[in-house]
Amino acid sequence: MVLLVLVLAVFTNPAFSTTPLSPNFYDQSCPNALNTIKRVVAAAILKETRMGASLLRLHFHDCFVNGCDGSVLLDATPTIDSEKNALPNLNSVRGFEVIDEIKKEVDQACGGHVVSCADILAVAARDSIVALGGPRWEVNLGRRDSRNASRVDANNNLPSPFSDLAQLTESFNKQGLDQNDLVLLSAAHTIGFARCVTFRNRIYNDSNIDPLFAARLQYTVCPRTGGDDNLAPLDSTPAIFDGSYFLNLVQKKGILHSDQALFNGGSTDALVKQYILNHLDFYKGFASSMVKMGNIKPLTGNEGEIRVNCRSVN
Repeated sequence: MVLLVLVLAVFTNPAFSTTPLSPNFYDQSCPNALNTIKRVVAAAILKETRMGASLLRLHFHDCFVNGCDGSVLLDATPTIDSEKNALPNLNSVRGFEVIDEIKKEVDQACGGHVVSCADILAVAARDSIVALGGPRWEVNLGRRDSRNASRVDANNNLPSPFSDLAQLTESFNKQGLDQNDLVLLSAAHTIGFARCVTFRNRIYNDSNIDPLFAARLQYTVCPRTGGDDNLAPLDSTPAIFDGSYFLNLVQKKGILHSDQALFNGGSTDALVKQYILNHLDFYKGFASSMVKMGNIKPLTGNEGEIRVNCRSVN
């Protein structure tokens, strides 16, 4: 396993915080926080390998909606329009019970409510990648939790599995992320599974797909009607963080329309080929892009709060 430690750069893009986060944020207030998160994440993945991808996805879906502020964790109330009910999240995002367990264990280790739910999401995402064979990086910490959520913004801002390259590029640019970040962060799909409803149109209607690959999915997983929640692996090694995602794209075996859009005669083809040829570049780049994404508009200082319960405001 390649272990990479990356140090945060200060980003000047207005999408990012002007108050730098720090990997040492909890060194004094709760020195056992990171080891506690790592332990609970490892146990959850040992119980169910798929949980690693689910925890990583929670961090993505948090950061793309008004910044990395834990808003994706909030349940609906008369005043909270929960992001859990947005179309990209409904009956799809999962792992909330693992975050609850992490929060309970971390609060016990810290002797109080010290670590934010937003930071728990960021660390759990990193620890999931490491547990599944991917790179390690230093997670910058000090985020605070939002007091609100936005189902509307989740619907508008989260990238769709049906998007083409132009739509994906626009979605990532909106977050201060470029096409290199798009290609690298999309490679999170080297782990985990997709629901039939997200790839049915591709396997029956897209032309840029390997016909045998499409036929196998049609026959074994995803009929024309029904079976919306049936699962298929996002790449050929769904329990291992590796570069097979990119190789699948070159072979026209990207399971989502949005995946194959990265290798379809467009401006990102060269990046896909680069990361096939240089595994170290992929690992380094992925880690760097995760740091960059994790610094999207965090609440810091006196902004927001440290939630007692990750599912509700204090």
